[in-house]
Amino acid sequence: MKYILVLLMLVSGPLAHGQHLLKAVIMDSETKAPLIGATALLEGTTIGASSDANGQLELTGIPDGPQIIKFSYIGFEDRRDTLTFPLTSSGPISVLLNRSGEKLEEVVVTSTRSSRTIEDAPTRIEAITGEELGEKANMKPSDIRMLLTESTGIQTQQTSATSANAGIRIQGLEGRYTQLLQDGFPLYSGFASGLSIMQIPPLNLYQVEVIKGSSSTLYGGGAIAGLINLITKKPTEAGELSFMGNVTSAKGLDLSAYYGKRFGKLGVTVFAARNTTKAYDPADIGFSAIPELERYTLNPMLYLYPTDRTRISLGLNATVEDRLGGDMRYIDGETEKGFYFERNDTRRYSTLFNAEHRLTDKGMLTVKNSVSLFDREITIPTFRFQGNQVSSFTEVSYSLRGEKHEWALGANLWTDRFREETAGTTGARDFEFTTMGAFAQNTFTPVEWFSVETGLRTDYVTPSPANKSKGLFVLPRVSALFKITDKLSSRIGGGMGYKTPTIFTEEAERVTFRNILPLNIGQTQAETSIGGNADLNFATNITEEFTFSVNHMFFYTYLNNPLILMLRPDNLYEFRNADGHIDTKGVETNMKFGYGIAKLFLGYTYTNAKQHFGGSLVDMPLTPKHRVNTVLMLEKEDNFRIGLEAYYFSPQQLSDGGRGQAYWVNGLMVEKMFEKLSLFINFENLFDTRQTRFGSIYSGSITDPVFNEIYAPTDGRIINGGIKLNLL
Repeated sequence: MKYILVLLMLVSGPLAHGQHLLKAVIMDSETKAPLIGATALLEGTTIGASSDANGQLELTGIPDGPQIIKFSYIGFEDRRDTLTFPLTSSGPISVLLNRSGEKLEEVVVTSTRSSRTIEDAPTRIEAITGEELGEKANMKPSDIRMLLTESTGIQTQQTSATSANAGIRIQGLEGRYTQLLQDGFPLYSGFASGLSIMQIPPLNLYQVEVIKGSSSTLYGGGAIAGLINLITKKPTEAGELSFMGNVTSAKGLDLSAYYGKRFGKLGVTVFAARNTTKAYDPADIGFSAIPELERYTLNPMLYLYPTDRTRISLGLNATVEDRLGGDMRYIDGETEKGFYFERNDTRRYSTLFNAEHRLTDKGMLTVKNSVSLFDREITIPTFRFQGNQVSSFTEVSYSLRGEKHEWALGANLWTDRFREETAGTTGARDFEFTTMGAFAQNTFTPVEWFSVETGLRTDYVTPSPANKSKGLFVLPRVSALFKITDKLSSRIGGGMGYKTPTIFTEEAERVTFRNILPLNIGQTQAETSIGGNADLNFATNITEEFTFSVNHMFFYTYLNNPLILMLRPDNLYEFRNADGHIDTKGVETNMKFGYGIAKLFLGYTYTNAKQHFGGSLVDMPLTPKHRVNTVLMLEKEDNFRIGLEAYYFSPQQLSDGGRGQAYWVNGLMVEKMFEKLSLFINFENLFDTRQTRFGSIYSGSITDPVFNEIYAPTDGRIINGGIKLNLL
């Protein structure tokens, strides 16, 4: 027995000396937050331990020499460290784990005049970037209509049954309440808003930023429903030379090219596009659902970098388009009188100038200017409407970024003049506005989990609309961000807005401006609004490969003195302020599931928009109360992309008291990528949903038609496909 005890002591002595202890603290590499329940395992053994509430753990029984320790946590990438025991220090080591699954790029947004990531901006901003822009460009290379309308809370409203003219709506409010910008310049307002979303190809866009709800504090009147800022590509050292060619089953051809590169202190970008299509009548009713179209776009920009602190850009936007819809016999060249047609000829020209100079490491001075000319001629049998708009925008602003405060201060001058060239019995509908404005915005971040953005704008408009303020508008705005946890955040905000009277509305577009009397500014009040929204955002990794995120938003807007088009007893139309108001409220929900190469997007919008006129309560026409968005995307980076889409629209109230039918629109897109090129094919409206399947879209005769309101697609199933080249 004595010899056995001596033998055990001889064996266990070295073993005891060769067993060591590891102390570690496991943390998230991004937030440095401790990870509760993370594990450490000595590879090749069953020796392991789990972290406590402080992320701390102790691993015992580790032999001498180099050992591999595996650290793991659900939703994070495994980490393997080779450590040599005994360690030189007895204290705990810090182990940082990286999140696994889809790693989202930081998206920097600029529409709030604060270059912050989208997660850190107190104002709720939705950004369409990178791959999503490319996917939508495959589906509709000629314009941005599809890019915008496949988002929750946004819809396209078609205003012409034969020429496919359309505007954009946000949260049930008409298109004139949404401000459309390009790189912060208001190029698409007033008369120039006509056909705007139908004339902007997406190939040279780097990012699209959408703010829903009143944004007039930063960009002036017109942003009652929200704003859409189209951010174009800038030149890079690496450079880009890309081409796209697309053909459609509706006899369309789209060709576009983009080049951008920086050469030291000089940079250049050039975008050019040609979009054409033949007239297309899928319902075989004798009228075009897609008009005959020929459009040319050119956008050259020059960038100068004279010093490290200064950047200057100047350029030109030019678009020329001829659009002809109506009776297919007239479009095909038959010259008999009596055929109905609708011809739109437009010319857009805008100069752009932007200069930025960094006065200090934290302060930036910016000067902007644009001058725009828009000319449009609308011709229908027995009537022609032609006019031109000359507008200018000049702004000087200063931004200052401190440790906890960020300021944006500025003033701008906006001129807008419209002249009608074909005044008839109603008289010329000329107008001229000058708006002088000043704004101040402060973003305050007292602690990491909370920030608040407050702003105030004052505009003075001449000539003054018939309102109590006599042309003076004071517009406050506030929004706040709460980072409740690293996975859960919330925003709440609201503000006031206004819209100066204008004849350029969806209602006027529908009647092609015929028989509309001039606007009496002195007897017409400006439209004013107050609104707000609140949301909750949650994102997590359920497993290492399964990701989930959800965003839920509530919104409300109250619009006072809405301007409506009234038919008088003498069959002339007149714009008047309604006796009452419009309010729109609802919710938007977006969910995203990711697993491996699959992503599932689910969206739901509930919009309850009401007209409170003269003591009566009526649903806002052409606004679906319920809308569902579903997209399934299978994607392997730089290899292939397959997208399946389905969109549901509930029945819509019509102006004549009737209701449209509910419908679904489905689509399929496939793209195969190679090193320098990709091939794509898209089946839009796969099951050929058309309003002409629900009934006639016009009354009267084919030579003198009266068209019904358009609430569903008219162009039906369209197949398009093409090629994209990237040569740099």
